[in-house]
Amino acid sequence: MPEVIFAGPAGRLEGRFHPAKKRGAPIAIVLHPHPQFGGTMNNQIVYNLYYAFAERGFSVLRFNFRGVGRSQGHFDHGAGELSDAAAALDWAQTVSPDARACWIAGLSFGAWIGMQLLMRRPEIEGFISIAPPATLYDFSFLAPCPSSGLFVHGDKDRVAPLKEVQTLIEKLKTQKGILIEHAVVPDANHFFENCVDKLIEEVSTYLDRRLDNPVRTAIPARSSSAG
Repeated sequence: MPEVIFAGPAGRLEGRFHPAKKRGAPIAIVLHPHPQFGGTMNNQIVYNLYYAFAERGFSVLRFNFRGVGRSQGHFDHGAGELSDAAAALDWAQTVSPDARACWIAGLSFGAWIGMQLLMRRPEIEGFISIAPPATLYDFSFLAPCPSSGLFVHGDKDRVAPLKEVQTLIEKLKTQKGILIEHAVVPDANHFFENCVDKLIEEVSTYLDRRLDNPVRTAIPARSSSAG
């Protein structure tokens, strides 16, 4: 799990990158929660998502948005962070030029940024959107949503109530040619306190189904690098 520093629109961005051993492996970018509320690439859910992709043979990048950790710049209310995410994908594609596909995953604020990136980058073929804050941010840009993916939500989420997210998802489900799935984790709040294992189980089940049960790869660094 090497540390990486790459160029972003507002200066250097700090990340962690797991390169796949297999040539042509897909890329995954994982985006963290709101920078002004403690969100970093070391968030427990971001950390577990990172390894869920790595164990399935992806080249995976998680990174700190501008102004977080050793990433340069200042919080930019989403516009700059979207540019950061685009730069992260550009960097990952440069490092893995033979990648056959790309996925995006994000938590809360990171889910909002990730879905915007999805709309701008046609090479993204799958997404994991966890606790998208549909009451705090406008998701109307998902018209239509260009790729199939999974939304995961907690039924005790007070930041982004389940009813509001379900309304968004029902609109997306009417589109032809893509499949939108929605998993609800019982007793989970917005950040899945005491429910992270259940969340990752839902994501893992979805990934295995979409990827046709890929061979799992042991990642030694996972046991020694707590998120």
